[in-house]
Amino acid sequence: MDQYLAPHTQEAKAHFHLSENWFGWDVEHPSLDETLVAGCASYRAFNRYLSGADLFILPRTRTELESILRRYAVDAIHNTISVSRSPLQPGGYSRVCHLAEDSIRAVLNTGDNVGSLLALHLPKRAEGEDVHLECTPSTSIRLK
Repeated sequence: MDQYLAPHTQEAKAHFHLSENWFGWDVEHPSLDETLVAGCASYRAFNRYLSGADLFILPRTRTELESILRRYAVDAIHNTISVSRSPLQPGGYSRVCHLAEDSIRAVLNTGDNVGSLLALHLPKRAEGEDVHLECTPSTSIRLK
């Protein structure tokens, strides 16, 4: 995880703040802290992807990877909002989603993070075994 979101990053700090202060983090402000929720959602999205939990169709492209990470972040946002005792400001939900997406995009734009994340869950090859992940075209059927 440190390769993608090191402990000193805003996302990691947000995640640790929410994890350590679970019972009181949401009453520190009159409304939900959007930056805190977005950073934590981004961190949790990468953590969920790295664990491989709920990953049934492997992403093959950056677009597919980003889509999975965004979906995981939205799940984390919903979970956080559902347990919060503070309301979101008007327009807060879309701002939180946008901040989380920006965070995910920033991580994917750094170094070879996309390549390493895409390769992370590929099937391991046994010696002498070929693993082909390419899609083969199906046989066409002629209709009259």
